[in-house]
Amino acid sequence: MIDKRTVFEIHRLKDFGLSDREIAQQLRVDRGTVARYIQTPDRPRPTRTKKSPKLDPYRDQVMDMLKQFPFVKAPVVLQRISEKGFTGEITIVRALLRELRGNAIHREPFVRIESEPGQQMQIDWGHFNSMDYGKAKRKLYALVVVESHSRMLFVFFTHSQKQEYLHMGLTEAFKYMGGTPKEVVVDNMLTAVTERVGSMVRFNEAFLDFLRPFKITPIACNVRAPHEKGKVENAVKYIRQNFWPMRNFTSLGDIQQQVMQWLEEVANVRIHETTSERPIDRLQKKELRQLPEFPPDVREIFSPLVHKNFTIRFDGNFYTVPPWAIGKKVVAKACHRMVQIFFKNKNITTHERCWDKKEYIELPAHREQVKKLRKRLFRDRQVAVFLSIGQTAVDYLEKISDAKQPIKKTVSRLLSLKDEYGENSLLYAMGKALERKLYGADYVENILYQEMTPHVSHQPVKLKKQALNEIRLECPSLAEYDAIALKRRK
Repeated sequence: MIDKRTVFEIHRLKDFGLSDREIAQQLRVDRGTVARYIQTPDRPRPTRTKKSPKLDPYRDQVMDMLKQFPFVKAPVVLQRISEKGFTGEITIVRALLRELRGNAIHREPFVRIESEPGQQMQIDWGHFNSMDYGKAKRKLYALVVVESHSRMLFVFFTHSQKQEYLHMGLTEAFKYMGGTPKEVVVDNMLTAVTERVGSMVRFNEAFLDFLRPFKITPIACNVRAPHEKGKVENAVKYIRQNFWPMRNFTSLGDIQQQVMQWLEEVANVRIHETTSERPIDRLQKKELRQLPEFPPDVREIFSPLVHKNFTIRFDGNFYTVPPWAIGKKVVAKACHRMVQIFFKNKNITTHERCWDKKEYIELPAHREQVKKLRKRLFRDRQVAVFLSIGQTAVDYLEKISDAKQPIKKTVSRLLSLKDEYGENSLLYAMGKALERKLYGADYVENILYQEMTPHVSHQPVKLKKQALNEIRLECPSLAEYDAIALKRRK
């Protein structure tokens, strides 16, 4: 039995010239039902025959299930009551569920509108569980794009629904389709619509800025009106039923490769149920607008500071850069495949994107550059003077370097402490710092302050030429003088 509104729609569509089959498809009812109500609009309500009493002993149990789970399905109910002795069929279970739930919610009828070629694309996100990457678990999303006239389908998998990834997915879809439509239909996602009051829509400014070079007009669906983008809604269901089951994926790149193969071999070459044509044959690329010569850069862009361990931090991981960039502000641009790092508009390094977390992603070339940089530091004049103090100084400088301390600055401070407290006191303090695994001029200075008395109470005379004040001489080895004296005595 259908309601009066559906009966009205049947007759309205019949007067409009649609066949019984087309009316049935539009209103999602049986074609025989359409024929009967066209012939006899005012059909009497049928009298139901009394059902078998098989379910009566289980009626209270089914009611309890419905109270806890209002949308429970008949197969689940049948499974539960079969465990308790029920031997009937699923048909009477369905009948009881309909009776207990009351009248079913009638779907609001609507007329399907076909778009002209190149006129419209519909987009929507689908959530597909998650993927494991070592210590991290990442949610998995699919941006689904459908060209409305042909039903040509594109799918872009990602681990984020952020603004940049919406733009990335749409850009990839336009490239795949071979052009852009005049309009794009979206739901009320925050990356597209920031505010809605009735029919008044305020679109996301970043989304509008992205669409501007493509000359695309956005259209937002009404709230709770999924039929307004029914083509992409059905496409998401189709992906869940046809692509997703019984597949294994190792990475985001692997799943994207598999879905592209599925699009080429299955989705876009099948005979579509509605159009009775293959989407790839029905797509008219000449009706799509050409892509702009210089499309917008849709990557995720940020400006990190390079840390002392010559890395930047992004999305929970550390990516290395050339060591000369330590302390500098760089620009990083990330997509779902790679992370590129720029300094003054010059690409200084490129890494493959890591979706795990707390990982240290290093290029061997950067490690080699660090070694070369350390060699240059050890050839520095002040560093050479410091090393001439003895083996304790060599050991302590190695530890400072391993701890990623600023070598030149630390050595300069330690030499100042040598001038103030004397060489033997400095060696003692550094030895004690090594025992306690304390690496840095502050630790050595604190040991000297607590245990030693400054060796020199007055600073040397300062010369006008600053470069002369910075001259330091290596400490001579007294053992060499002893050897010369002994040689002369012989």
